[in-house]
Amino acid sequence: MSDEGAAEKPQLRVVDSTPENQTASLLEEGKPAQSEMPFAVVAGEAVTELPQDLYIPPHALEVFLEAFEGPLDLLLYLIRRQNLDILDIPIADITQQYVEYIEVMTELQLDLAGEYLLMAAMLAEIKSRMLLPRVEEDEDEEDDPRAELVRRLLEYERFKKAADGISELPRMERDVHQASAEPMERRPVQQLPDLQLKEILVAFKDVLKRAEVLAHHHIRGEALSVRQRMTEVLERLDATEFIEFKSLFDPTEGRMGVTVTFLSLLELLKESLIELAQAEAYSPIHVRAAASSPANISELTSDFDAADDDPPEESQAQINTDKDSTDLP
Repeated sequence: MSDEGAAEKPQLRVVDSTPENQTASLLEEGKPAQSEMPFAVVAGEAVTELPQDLYIPPHALEVFLEAFEGPLDLLLYLIRRQNLDILDIPIADITQQYVEYIEVMTELQLDLAGEYLLMAAMLAEIKSRMLLPRVEEDEDEEDDPRAELVRRLLEYERFKKAADGISELPRMERDVHQASAEPMERRPVQQLPDLQLKEILVAFKDVLKRAEVLAHHHIRGEALSVRQRMTEVLERLDATEFIEFKSLFDPTEGRMGVTVTFLSLLELLKESLIELAQAEAYSPIHVRAAASSPANISELTSDFDAADDDPPEESQAQINTDKDSTDLP
């Protein structure tokens, strides 16, 4: 055997081989402790060495074995752990360490996959071929027995790094979770535009047109009172509900009735007893009673009725003259 295989073989010491209490420790003499690959994390610190008195329960190495995806993964770990050149593998040392892992798992009665045993046989074959004497003139023609193993290890390492890179990418349901939420129903609050006087005049003009179309010639002796019409309008209005501006006018009353109603609305608007609103330009105008409307609507007054209550002196004189003329014989 060559000098590579002359190194002293680490001893496997089984403290207690019973299934109930089985402790195993691998003692390597003359070799530094390897800490490249931690096998556990305790209190946030990586553990790379097992304490000498640590109790290993039965089948504990099954979890350790599952960390390797196959014999090539285990072999690559042994090479990288010692910072060895993968192109110049010390086949004797690697074979010895690989066989030690196999022996530990066999000693602990672990079921080994056939591929692990096949790799052990392949390493033994390569080691045997390298120990065979070579003829000097044939050394250049013969292939290195390790070439196929090196090729497989390099290929496996390349794919392993690619797989690790893909695994580090964000993955749905692992790193990224899809969130869904129902959109909230929003009802925009529409601000009503300010109502200008010209808008009221446009609405009044429209009412006048309708009154002219439906106007009839009636001779009535009754006088229309703005104050009375103000009372009638307030009786129809409510502070909680708008009604259409046009609905307050009766076209059958003619131009006089429409005008009196319009004047009563202006009086009520001046006294802040009604509110006018319009959703947008040129849209229908709506009216409602203001919250400050008087409880006794009979107290309403209007400047337009003052002339009716107190007729001018000229008109009164004309009435007296006509009366006197009727008394003449």
